[in-house]
Amino acid sequence: MLVIGASLKGYAIAATDGEMGTVKTFLFDDTSWKIRWLVVETGSWLSGRQVLVHPSALGTPDHAQRRLPVRLSRAKVESSPDITQDLPVTRQMESEITDYYGWDPYWGPNYCGVGSFGLGAGSTFMPRQDRPRDAAVMAAKAMGQTDGDPHLRDMHAVVGYHIHATDGGIGHVENFLLDDATWAISYLIVDTSNWWMGEHVLISPFAVKDIDWTDRQVHLTTTREWVQASPKWDPEAPVSSDYAKHLHAHYGWPGLGW
Repeated sequence: MLVIGASLKGYAIAATDGEMGTVKTFLFDDTSWKIRWLVVETGSWLSGRQVLVHPSALGTPDHAQRRLPVRLSRAKVESSPDITQDLPVTRQMESEITDYYGWDPYWGPNYCGVGSFGLGAGSTFMPRQDRPRDAAVMAAKAMGQTDGDPHLRDMHAVVGYHIHATDGGIGHVENFLLDDATWAISYLIVDTSNWWMGEHVLISPFAVKDIDWTDRQVHLTTTREWVQASPKWDPEAPVSSDYAKHLHAHYGWPGLGW
């Protein structure tokens, strides 16, 4: 199911033995557009601590009750490695957390593989297997790296970035559509503002050429005319498989799109 990313903020996080906080934001990998971490605000339970939860530990969201179950106990979370609220998440920090919980950092489908955009069943939790260490994590530990992972981005912080087609601007990022089974970003929701009388369009990560993080701009591989000719999206209606097929056929994007 596709859900608007911002709508998940504030969802109660239900551990196996009680609630442990609320959803603060999601951190995604800007090379794969997969959610790498859920940031949980623990509130008064752990004196304002924030904790990272890997997507492989997430259960099926209860959107009616605004609850997101996790396969963790409060006691396990309480003893987990701490993350400093105002510091970036490093590869070393990620490695320490996955080691502690036994999570598999390679969990989930690849960006262009089956399941990335809803082509297969959602991934389920699998214990971390004995695999060669990520060379980048090993190097970060060896050098005592403290800078944040340059590919890890706060999803909510990207809202407002200006979107540029190959021949000019088309608006700004208003939100994201996430697949709550694969935890991938399926689409950027673009508010076209004054360019197209405030229409909203969906843009797949497949159409993103690059992101200028300094100037807060997203550059696309398509033209403004092609965006205007795309199948009209109704923000009030769920994204159907038929609509997704037409949208992907229009742009030549792979996958079904949801």
